[in-house]
Amino acid sequence: MRDEWERGRSGGYGHGGPGRGARSERGVPDALLLGLLGFLLGSTVLAWSSTGLGGRFAHGAWPENVTFGHTPLAVRHLIGNPQDLAGAWPETPAEQLSGYGLFWGLFIGQLMVLLVLTVFVVGTFTRWRAVRRARRPDAAARRAAGAGTGVGAGAGASARAGSVPGADAASGAGASAVAAAPAAGPAQAPAGPTRAPVAPPQAPLPAPAAEAPVAFPVAPAVETPAAPPPVTAPVATPVEAVPAAEAAPLAAAAAAVPLPRSPLVLGGPDARRPHALQAVRDAEGAALVLTSDPTLWEETKDARAKLGPVLLYDPSHLCDTPARMHWSPTSGCEDKATAAQRAAALLAPIRPAARLDAAMADTAELLLRSFLHAAAVGDKPMKNVHRWSQGTQVQEAVRILRTHPRAASGAAGELEAALTAYPERRDVAQELTARALSALFTVHVRESCTPNRTDALTLDSFVHEGGTLFVVGEAIEDPKSRQGPGAMPLLTALASSVVEHGRRMAERSSSGRLDPPMTLVLDDAAAVAPLPQLPELLLTGADQGLPTLALLRSREQGRSRWPDSELPLV
Repeated sequence: MRDEWERGRSGGYGHGGPGRGARSERGVPDALLLGLLGFLLGSTVLAWSSTGLGGRFAHGAWPENVTFGHTPLAVRHLIGNPQDLAGAWPETPAEQLSGYGLFWGLFIGQLMVLLVLTVFVVGTFTRWRAVRRARRPDAAARRAAGAGTGVGAGAGASARAGSVPGADAASGAGASAVAAAPAAGPAQAPAGPTRAPVAPPQAPLPAPAAEAPVAFPVAPAVETPAAPPPVTAPVATPVEAVPAAEAAPLAAAAAAVPLPRSPLVLGGPDARRPHALQAVRDAEGAALVLTSDPTLWEETKDARAKLGPVLLYDPSHLCDTPARMHWSPTSGCEDKATAAQRAAALLAPIRPAARLDAAMADTAELLLRSFLHAAAVGDKPMKNVHRWSQGTQVQEAVRILRTHPRAASGAAGELEAALTAYPERRDVAQELTARALSALFTVHVRESCTPNRTDALTLDSFVHEGGTLFVVGEAIEDPKSRQGPGAMPLLTALASSVVEHGRRMAERSSSGRLDPPMTLVLDDAAAVAPLPQLPELLLTGADQGLPTLALLRSREQGRSRWPDSELPLV
């Protein structure tokens, strides 16, 4: 028996040696035991505290004989019968205990609080360790860089010290003409020792070494004062290289956008993009930026935010940000003239160009103007205008225009006449108004037409504060197709409203123009928001303090959107 025990102890019966046998015969890990003990202890504490707190919440006092020592037996009983709280605490009067629902609610609530705290502590500790681990390589790299710099400097100094005797030996071994140079050098003997540490970095250059054994005694005297320029030239070269590298993109951008800039740029998206970026960055005061490219907003919003507030109207949610401005097309339509301009802008993307359809288009504009005016004076939301444009509850708009004291005189009669005079014309006009506001069926577009409390004030003041308004929407080549215009009418109405606001400000000023001017950057305007005022802005906008840059795909695209006006030459 003793021999067998000794053989087993020495690993004679094992195939992998004592180390492998010991690893294969290990028991329960310590971490598992500690975790199990912690779980049992935590469950006991939670059961004890939940029982006591439940009794205090239910009856206003801690139950009798609810102690931590009796809790393990209570937990064992509750595992078999979770609803029998009185049986788990037999020494405690049942009327002092709470119901099992309150008990388990407190138990689970405390457990959730502990889990949240544990996750928070573990996350905080992990981030702290990650930050500390990231700092260590940086510190080590800085120390290594400092050590390398010191070693390099020492090596450079030794190399420079070694190069001087070599040069002297070479000059001493030369012709007798070189010996004449020291004879001529006593005049500069005091300056020689002080400049010795500066001149040696250029001593190893091959040019002086080749010119040293020249047989003419005047040549070394002429070349010796020329030594300082090589010293200053290498030092000045890296300093000038950085501005040259930084100036290259700026020079390329300046070459891509000629000055003075043309008010009309034709080309594809890649050709239009540099012009739009440069125009937004060069804007002196406020700016209205209309685009279908969300990256134009991403790349310029931070720079424009340093000059004033940055607003974003994005009803289609193309930009990745929650900070979007809300705007209602009914704002300012208490004035009948403003309502007429707003209706014309809303119908501009889908207005028929044929002269035979002019009567239907005018009727649709009258209907939409009346609906906007009624909603504005009656303090109705945009969803009412949408409902009226579908031909539903139109009599509500007629009643508001007839009875409200702020309604324009004769507005109710015009609306009634349009609704009852020519049924065929009315039906076509209602189809146009319904198509113009069809985007309001989408939830986020309808939400963008519900302004917040500060949106109207911010929109009215951004011109004075030198702010920037980005109007971003999808590019739709044919808004009259079956797919519909999307949010194009809303974008057109907002941009047109801002332009008219700038014109009114210019008319009120003493000079008749905005100062500083409000720059209009209309990128892909024909496919995003065809402003009715665009041809006039290209001709006279700069005189009013509204410099305009329109970027279109082609001149044919401009003719299809503005058939009655000829755009200026590029």
